[in-house]
Amino acid sequence: MQRGVRVVENKSGNAPDADRQTLGVRAKLGYGVGDLAINLFFQSSIIFLLYFYTDIFGISAAAAATLFLVARLVDAVTDPMMGAIADRTRTKWGQFRPYLLWGAPPLAVVTLAMFTAPELSESGKLVYAYVTYILFSIAYTVVSIPYSSLTAVITDNSHERTVLTAYRMAFALLGGIIVGVGTQPLVTLFGGGALGFQITIGLYGGIAIAVLALTFANTTEKALAVSQTAPTIREMLSVLSGNLPLWLIIIAFFAGMLAFTIRSSAVIYYFSYNLGRADLFPLFMLAILASQFMGILITPWLSARLGKKRTYISGAALGILSGFALYMTPYDALGAIFVLSIVGSLCFAAPTVLGWSMLPDTIEYAQWKQGVRADGAIYATASFFQKLAMAIGGALAGLVLAGSGYVANETQSPEALNGILALVSLIPVLALVMGTVAIWFYPIDEALHVRMRTEIKTRALAE
Repeated sequence: MQRGVRVVENKSGNAPDADRQTLGVRAKLGYGVGDLAINLFFQSSIIFLLYFYTDIFGISAAAAATLFLVARLVDAVTDPMMGAIADRTRTKWGQFRPYLLWGAPPLAVVTLAMFTAPELSESGKLVYAYVTYILFSIAYTVVSIPYSSLTAVITDNSHERTVLTAYRMAFALLGGIIVGVGTQPLVTLFGGGALGFQITIGLYGGIAIAVLALTFANTTEKALAVSQTAPTIREMLSVLSGNLPLWLIIIAFFAGMLAFTIRSSAVIYYFSYNLGRADLFPLFMLAILASQFMGILITPWLSARLGKKRTYISGAALGILSGFALYMTPYDALGAIFVLSIVGSLCFAAPTVLGWSMLPDTIEYAQWKQGVRADGAIYATASFFQKLAMAIGGALAGLVLAGSGYVANETQSPEALNGILALVSLIPVLALVMGTVAIWFYPIDEALHVRMRTEIKTRALAE
């Protein structure tokens, strides 16, 4: 017997048919736009926080690296807790949607505090950075895990999840464009330095709160099979431990986020010191994010024809090759650097979209195999390993900078320049290879997913 599961009729009043369960544009836009808000926070922390710590706040690269690692110990507790809380939440507004309203204002406040540089002693700066970054990690968890979990309960149609995720990723990229292209000009406009960052991040926070309210208002939790009884802790642990597809996806998530964090943290140093063209950084970010946007648009089309797995591996392989080529490209070949980076971003859009589209399938795999649905626990686990990758990536970037002799706001040694080059090319590529190998062994194809959904609904109807 499938514990605590019932079949819910759709709004038409007919028995649900996942193959006919399509979403309207309003539902897709309503969900997708939420990732714009989340990425105003996320991209700010990924792209600019290490730079803010080293070149604005005055924290050493090594100390910042340690901070990123230590803060993840908090996530080791808070992510599973948030997943369990979300799985056991029952309100008239839904299971996951309320956290978008409740969590957005605190997240905006702590992000603003994180990009504030009070006049403190060296030790005082470290304490302040630790407190604000840890609070940011907690607040981000409260919003991001329920938001991601919505994918699995908005629809159970595999292709619709890919389309829904494409909308999400497109808006995530729009958030990235705002942060990557707009932050430096806005910081300068608002006075530069710490004050400029404060005002800019405060502006992002206000926008994010309003946008997440729109997502709350324009999404509906209407999964065809929802849990009436919250899963126990033992059941959630069983779902996690016995789910091979989930762990393959998590490895891919971890590798992808590791690569993304390392490269994103280092690219501003690459343009400032290796190329000596900090003025081109906003244009570069615009080109990169625009190419990712184009990749996201074509991913559902490719996935419908090649399947999720083949599309994922093809995109990842081409992205890996472009990264190797970038490592070999001389600094004065600016055109080639732009082209290779654009091609790599275009190709790796597919893995970015499909990873999040494949994760809900692992929820149904557990439901099919073990009779237990634990959306929050699975998304929390994926979120934890992504944030662990963020921490390791940020720490590794800081350690490579420190180990190669990087000195803030000075002409860099050849060793430091080589370290920065490795951070934007070779090291991320090696991480991506690991993730692509994991997906090679991923067992859920379209045929198996249809079989899982059919058997789940058959068991539910028989109760």
